[in-house]
Amino acid sequence: MPVNLSIKEVPDALADRLRMRAERNHRSLQGELMAIVECAASEPANAPALGAGLPAAGPERRLRGWKTVEDLMAERRSAGWRPSAAVAGIPLAVDIIRADRDSR
Repeated sequence: MPVNLSIKEVPDALADRLRMRAERNHRSLQGELMAIVECAASEPANAPALGAGLPAAGPERRLRGWKTVEDLMAERRSAGWRPSAAVAGIPLAVDIIRADRDSR
């Protein structure tokens, strides 16, 4: 039987960041929280604690493996990567998927 979980006294700034993350991932806040919990619960039992050795706050606390597609593409473009001219007019798969999701 499913269990209801609750987190009390979430700071407004954190709740806003979670809402923005949910929007970036085209999920509801509930869906985003479920994805985060599922990811955390699927880690091996002997894995180091999440954020171990990282500063407690600030932009430098960014976790590895949590970049958006937009972040990755920006990094590639800043390194000089450009798509082939042959595929320049073809829509990106991510744009096709997002358009499909947004149309529902």
